[in-house]
Amino acid sequence: MDEKPQTPDPVAEAMAACEVVGGRRRVTPAEHLAGLARAADELGLDAWDSWDTYGAKGAVQRAEEEVAGLLGTEGAVLLPSGTMGQQAALRTWCDRAGSQRVAMPDLSHLLTHEDDALRVLHGVRVEHLTVGRRTPTAADLRALPDPASLGAVLVELPLRDAGCTLPSWEDLEGLSAAARDLGVALHADGARLWESQPFYDRPLPEVVGLVDSVYVSFYKALGATSGAAVAASENVAEELRVWRHRLGGTLYRLTPVALEALVGLRDRLPLVPQCVAWARAVGEELEARGLRVAPRPVQTAAFQVFAPAEDVEVARAGWARVAARERVALCWPWGPADVPGWVVSEVTAGEALLEVEPARAAGWLAESVGL
Repeated sequence: MDEKPQTPDPVAEAMAACEVVGGRRRVTPAEHLAGLARAADELGLDAWDSWDTYGAKGAVQRAEEEVAGLLGTEGAVLLPSGTMGQQAALRTWCDRAGSQRVAMPDLSHLLTHEDDALRVLHGVRVEHLTVGRRTPTAADLRALPDPASLGAVLVELPLRDAGCTLPSWEDLEGLSAAARDLGVALHADGARLWESQPFYDRPLPEVVGLVDSVYVSFYKALGATSGAAVAASENVAEELRVWRHRLGGTLYRLTPVALEALVGLRDRLPLVPQCVAWARAVGEELEARGLRVAPRPVQTAAFQVFAPAEDVEVARAGWARVAARERVALCWPWGPADVPGWVVSEVTAGEALLEVEPARAAGWLAESVGL
């Protein structure tokens, strides 16, 4: 039987043609790996003892020490993924407390994007610290049944599925004080912590000082292909290393992950404040054109954008037309919003977008929905 010819998908074709996606300029695997080889020489990773062995010494130790120094913690543990890192952190706290109850927002990445791993693999019983788009407070924690018997509390900085929304400094301080008063560990999902620091306008160690452990990502703002770290006290870090091994993350060589982390910390971390400022400026320009952003004003380098559009497919076609012309995917293709007659997407600022004037970028999105 002859196969039916496939109908062209303008959205997929436009995305495939874009040179910039998610704020980054696309490169081939060969280009990326060649750049890492040059960076290894520049960073002095040119001796045999630059290799780690099962996550010990070499480039891994160097990356862990650099992360701990930036965050102001005693220790840090490098892992292949944030999913693994947060499982290790929460399991460690639960085992220490003798409780499998963990409180977190119902929009937490661990609940919406990780295939129920905490429950299936670790028997964790999740309780919702908050429901919906708002960020947690001390009152939310104290309102839970018997909060002192929790194994851990998780705060997501920022809450990505709410548009990368951050709690106020006062709310974060209050949540931290309440957790410590109750004797419950407070863990931060800081996948975008690097991009959150400008909002608080405080040194990273001061922010991290409010929590007992924090996960940071290497592949978001820092541009790596994978990798994460969890920072905490040294004795907690030792337990995290045990769980990294148990979960299959203590690979024979983790040096490639460490190298990408070191490159991101050197090259991309200094650009984060510029990316956040660019995102805020684009948010203002979008609002001026009749679109809406969440949060208002933009707080980090990523945010949600909403536009009036009766037909989602027409909006997606408009997105494809503009993206194909500019060869830039400023945001993901439009999708239906919770409110009828509106569409939604997510904008992420990266170094490849800094050369685009915010007004021009906002104009692209407005044009895609006929505004």
